[in-house]
Amino acid sequence: MSIDAIAPTDNSAATALTEAEIFEAHQGGKLSVTSTVPLSNKRDLSIAYTPGVAEVSRAIHTNPELAKTLTWAQRLVVVVSDGTAVLGLGNIGASASLPVMEGKSALFKTFGELDSIPLVLNTTDVDEIVETLVRLRPSFGAVNLEDISAPRCFELEEKLIEALDCPVMHDDQHGTAVVALAALTNAAKVTGRELAGLRVVVSGAGAAGIAVAEILLTAGIEDVVLLDSKGVINRDRADIAADPQSKKSQMAQRSNPRGVTGGPGEALLGADVFIGVSSSKLDEAHLKLMNANSIVFALSNPDPEVLPEVAAKYAAVVATGRSDFPNQINNVLAFPGIFRGALDAGARRITPAMKLAAARAIAELAEEDLSADYIVPSPLDPRVAPAVTAAVAAAVEAE
Repeated sequence: MSIDAIAPTDNSAATALTEAEIFEAHQGGKLSVTSTVPLSNKRDLSIAYTPGVAEVSRAIHTNPELAKTLTWAQRLVVVVSDGTAVLGLGNIGASASLPVMEGKSALFKTFGELDSIPLVLNTTDVDEIVETLVRLRPSFGAVNLEDISAPRCFELEEKLIEALDCPVMHDDQHGTAVVALAALTNAAKVTGRELAGLRVVVSGAGAAGIAVAEILLTAGIEDVVLLDSKGVINRDRADIAADPQSKKSQMAQRSNPRGVTGGPGEALLGADVFIGVSSSKLDEAHLKLMNANSIVFALSNPDPEVLPEVAAKYAAVVATGRSDFPNQINNVLAFPGIFRGALDAGARRITPAMKLAAARAIAELAEEDLSADYIVPSPLDPRVAPAVTAAVAAAVEAE
C-alpha cells in the first residue's frame, strides 16, 4: 500500500479539482532533463561534449571511481516498478504506473534535491528485474522500489540488496514504517505512555504491515499483533505453520507474545494502538474494546479503515494517510531524506539503524508544538528532508 501522494491542504482546492485540470497538468509527463552547464557557444560545446568530454571518459576508464564525481550517476535515484500494486489501483501494468513513478521522481527532486528517473519494467519476474538493474547499475546511485506486489516485493528487495553495491529501499514498506514509528513515538507522549510498553495491533500483513511490525519490534515494542484477512497471525495457525519461509511465518515467530488467536475483536481487546495498512474496515464495536485514550492510525487511502470522526469517539489520537484530516502519515516525510542521507554518507545499504534515525528526526520536529492533532510535521515543512538527511548520514557514520 502506498500512502505518499500529496493532496492539497486546502479542502476547497481539493474538491475543486477537475478532470481537465488533471490531464492538462500531465500532458507530456511531469519530468524533463536540463543541462547544468552552459551551451551557448562553440567553447561551451567543446567542453561539455566533444572533444573535451573525451578527456573525462579517459579519466574514468583509468579510474572508475571518478564516475562518482564526474557524472550524475552517484546522485541519481531510479524509481522502479512493475505496475503490480499501484496506489489503490492494483495490477495496472508498467505503462499505467508511469505517471505515478514520474510523480515520485518529482518528489525526490523537490524535497530531497536528488535527481531521479522512473524505470517501469514489462516483467513481473523477480530474477529478470534483478538482472535488469544489475546491468543498468553504472547509470544510477540508488534504487527506490515502488508499487510492487507482496510477497514478491520482499524477495525482490532482498535480492537487489545483495546484488547491488548501492542503497535499495522499497518505499511502500519502509517509508510507511518510518513515518508510522515517528507518529507513534509522539502519540505515546501525548497519551502519557511509554513506547516500549504499548500493545499494538497492525491490520494488514502485506508490504507495509510487515515493515511496520518490523520497525516497531526493532524500536523496542514487544507486544505487536498482526492481522491479515484470515485473522490474527500466530505460529500455530495452519497456513502459517505450513510455510515456514514466508514473511508471515517469520513474523509469527517474533510477534504476538501473548499468543492471541481469533480475529480483530480478540486482537483489539485491551490494545493501546491500532495501525491500519489494509483495505479492511474497522468496526466501531471493536474500538470500544481498546484501552482508554487509545491511538488509531487508519492509513488506508483514500478510504481509511475507520473514519476519523468515528475513531475520535474512543481514541485520544487519530491519524490517517490523507491531507484533509489532522496527522497525515505520509511517506514523503521519510524517503527523500533517507536516500539523500545514504548517498551523502556513501552508504552501500539502508539499514535498520538509519530507518530508526529517520523516525526520530521526524518525531523531534513536531515535539515543540506536540498535541493530539499534531504528532508529525507537515509533508510540506521545509525542515523535514534536511533533518532526516542529517540524521541518516550520522547513523551511517556511527555504524
